[in-house]
Amino acid sequence: MYICKVFFKKKIMKKFALIAVVAAVVVSCGPSKEEIEAREKARQDSIAQAEKAIQDSIAAAQAEAERLAAEAEAKRKADSARVADSLAAAQKGGKKK
Repeated sequence: MYICKVFFKKKIMKKFALIAVVAAVVVSCGPSKEEIEAREKARQDSIAQAEKAIQDSIAAAQAEAERLAAEAEAKRKADSARVADSLAAAQKGGKKK
């Protein structure tokens, strides 16, 4: 009987030791605190870079819209002046023959 108790205890101790080793390996194979922080910093940097790119894109689109509006305004003024000149010429007697 005594032999059975010793054998049983050793078998349980072997299983416990094996489980403890496996748990230690699993815990030690995970990322360290520094790796987790570096990964989070990289993620935050990536988000900031994407937000900056979005803001730059919006600013570029607004600048292009302002440029197009200025061109359209200049064209409108030029057309208006051309029409006014044409009307003034027509009122003076039109074209010479």
